[in-house]
Amino acid sequence: MSLPITCHNDQFGTLGQIDPSHLAEIAQQGYKSVINNRPDGEGGPDQPSSASIQAEAEKLGLNYAYLPVVPSAMTVEQVREMALLLKTMPGPVLAFCRSGARSSNLYQLALQVK
Repeated sequence: MSLPITCHNDQFGTLGQIDPSHLAEIAQQGYKSVINNRPDGEGGPDQPSSASIQAEAEKLGLNYAYLPVVPSAMTVEQVREMALLLKTMPGPVLAFCRSGARSSNLYQLALQVK
């Protein structure tokens, strides 16, 4: 079963919460970098930690960034950091959060950063 990735364009996609076992498919689909926008522990103890996802990503040769964003408290600094990551990380890039909406919103705002 394929992961329900929302492809915004050929260089960026978003997805809901992943776990380390999903990274092989993400790499197989051609993604080179992963951005985690979900704070650790937000979903309780069953949510995989950023460290566990990062370890598996790096094992598979994927670039990884942890940019946790609280949905109701997104900052200008976080938008700027997302813009920087999008400019500097090898693409295509996949960003994820709980449902994918936060990552999509962050992406749209980052596109407006000059």
